[in-house]
Amino acid sequence: MKKLNFLDLSVGQLGFVVEDLDQAMKNYYDEFGIKNWHIYTYGPPLLKFMNYKGSPIIYKVKIGLSYLGDTRIELIQPIEGHTIYTDFINKKGYGLQHLGVYVKDIKKEIELAENAGYSVIMEGGGFGPDGDGHFAYLDTESKFGICYELIERPQKRFPPERVYPN
Repeated sequence: MKKLNFLDLSVGQLGFVVEDLDQAMKNYYDEFGIKNWHIYTYGPPLLKFMNYKGSPIIYKVKIGLSYLGDTRIELIQPIEGHTIYTDFINKKGYGLQHLGVYVKDIKKEIELAENAGYSVIMEGGGFGPDGDGHFAYLDTESKFGICYELIERPQKRFPPERVYPN
């Protein structure tokens, strides 16, 4: 079995599924002083493609992005559609859903993961102004107890819909 290159990188993101994004951001701000949350709606039209277990889907989630030190914190509130996030809620409730690893060439890393026996559960992309940016959640939970997400960041980002606190 080939070694997965992305495991040589550090975890850059902690992804939490939350019931109420605004309350979760307030809690992180009040308790830990984490501010400057950038809020986006992931789904159409921001995401140019969305797949779940190899089939196209449409969904909508609200996300809040900030930092705890050098680590990106992502809070995810599902709004509509069946996703890996709703699977997580149905199985475990709310909480830490994935560890995100930033990669330079996500297609290469997906191919390596699939060759090692880890399929892509859900992916999406095109969220950068130039149509770049791609994320892919791997089916790693049964072996490692957590889902790993591969993230190829876009070169630029759209401005957030809003920032918390104002």
